[in-house]
Amino acid sequence: MGYEAEYQRSVEQPEAFWAEQAKAIHWHKPPQKILDYYDPPFRKWFVGGQTNLCYNAVDRHLAERPDQLALVAVSTETDVTREITYRELYREVNAFAAVLKQLGVGRGDRVVVYMPNMAEAVFAVLACARIGAIHSVVFGGFAAHNLAVRIDDAQPKLLIAADAGSRGGKVVPYKPLVDEACAKAATPPPKVLIVSRGLDPAEPRVEGRDVDYATLRAEVGDAEVPVEWLESNEPSYLLYTSGTTGRPKGVQRDVGGHAVALALSMRTVFDVGPGQVMFSTSDVGWAVGHSYNIYGPLIVGATSLLYEGLPVNPDAGIWWALCEKYGVRTMFSSPTAIRVLKKHDASFIRDHDLSRLKWLFLAGEPLDEPTATWIHDALGKPVIDNYWQTETGWPVLCLLPGLDLKPVKFGSPGLPNLGYKLRVIDETTGLEAKANEKGVLVIEPPLPPGCMTTVWRDDQRFLSSYFSHFKELLYSSLDWAIRDEDGYTFILGRTDDVINVAGHRLGTREIEESVSGFPAVAEAAVIGVNDELKGQVPVVFATLRQATDEQAARVQAADGMRKTVERTLGAVARPARVYIVNALPKTRSGKLLRRSLQALAQGSDPGDLSTLDDPNALEEVKRALQRGPEVGS
Repeated sequence: MGYEAEYQRSVEQPEAFWAEQAKAIHWHKPPQKILDYYDPPFRKWFVGGQTNLCYNAVDRHLAERPDQLALVAVSTETDVTREITYRELYREVNAFAAVLKQLGVGRGDRVVVYMPNMAEAVFAVLACARIGAIHSVVFGGFAAHNLAVRIDDAQPKLLIAADAGSRGGKVVPYKPLVDEACAKAATPPPKVLIVSRGLDPAEPRVEGRDVDYATLRAEVGDAEVPVEWLESNEPSYLLYTSGTTGRPKGVQRDVGGHAVALALSMRTVFDVGPGQVMFSTSDVGWAVGHSYNIYGPLIVGATSLLYEGLPVNPDAGIWWALCEKYGVRTMFSSPTAIRVLKKHDASFIRDHDLSRLKWLFLAGEPLDEPTATWIHDALGKPVIDNYWQTETGWPVLCLLPGLDLKPVKFGSPGLPNLGYKLRVIDETTGLEAKANEKGVLVIEPPLPPGCMTTVWRDDQRFLSSYFSHFKELLYSSLDWAIRDEDGYTFILGRTDDVINVAGHRLGTREIEESVSGFPAVAEAAVIGVNDELKGQVPVVFATLRQATDEQAARVQAADGMRKTVERTLGAVARPARVYIVNALPKTRSGKLLRRSLQALAQGSDPGDLSTLDDPNALEEVKRALQRGPEVGS
């Protein structure tokens, strides 16, 4: 069946469609009702069905592929590679589950996981799922304050932490951050389980609270822990995402809907099945890490490649060497990572045998055409954009090579995914935007399986954050979008990242893509700053593919950027100022800190910078602002 027919069936006959998709996972007890849209926009999928994510990811594969690799955990930070079969994964997850039980963790209890991309992080997540505990992974190395806020919201019975992480060979001790967070938290966990890799041998233990995983692991041996069968709509995990109030929102995911949606997306979107290899470069602390480092590949009996390290260490060919070694079929990364690689010679890619690599998917932020073209030309493989959110848990806009691959349009993440009833609407009137007219991307409820069910312990915040923006009951993505005549959607940036220049509304995404089209540019961030005459004006911060301190060359490049924008978007979009810097401030997940850039440019507080990856990048911006722009005034 082609995309059009399958999509229409998914949105016009959702219960029949999802009943069919539910057959792809194991049910201990089959669902009694496919959809209960009991209190719009709240809904329940696969009501009465009992299942377990760990069983679907591990146990059910033991009969057919016990000795197939389930997980390959590679760390260029510690020079350790672990190749783990499904049989070995079963043993390790059971042992971890036995340790959790020994520490008093049970069904419905929350467990905060504070670890980098290491095998034990996967064991911990799956062990929680096995016994019905609700895991909440917090990005390893997050500041103590951020960790404390999440602890107080989740109120965990246990916190699992690595002794330390490492980035670029520099050890990042986690234990002091854990101790500080527990001291700050109003409801600290009674126990902290330390998984030590020997990176921080001096880390002190808190008597009566801290326990050592290796010790308890030895005690439980090869213990087997029975699976806890959960009703489909019980919570599986919490994942915190930024809120406009500064208080993070605990995105709550269910069990059955999550499993079914991931099984479908692995087949139709990522084209990965049993025995094949998927390499997602995400951190386990992000939504992609949950869905496509851990659960997705394992649910379908594939091999998941987990990587800890930089994409350019020991050299810019490390990812491609891993693709060659393990026969990766589908790779999933981010535009930011590709822009990092874009600064290096493409020979780092071409030197490897990538004959078994079929697809490169990129998501997490808008994919600009120059970056997409560069990696496409270097790889000689299809480069497929896709768009989704922490809240949705799986792609909203995409192409489906596993079902029916439509043509790629660079700059667009594609067409509505199966089950998503999408519209682009005018923010003022709430009416459907015409083709190529800007509007807000919305989803008509009920949200499909796999999407968030609510905000943890705060149904009202779920409603106000996502469903209160229009008279009609619609989920707002809070992203600007345009849909063309062919139904392809182009994301233009957040609705709160719009620049209003003399009455003209311009998305930062549009200007950034235009700036990135200038050949000398490696990466660009565009912000709007206040202007007495025009209200706001666009300002560009850019890095060059070949860094230079020669003022004339920098001015020439900056002038070229302005002319490119004027040529492609018109004079109204021409940047008022262009600053050339050697690095742009980003979070550890690779997202540009545009709001912090905007605050610095306007002389105000840049806000919480605890997620900043490289403090030197921030200093670089400050120096550039003091020095003045290359062009503009």
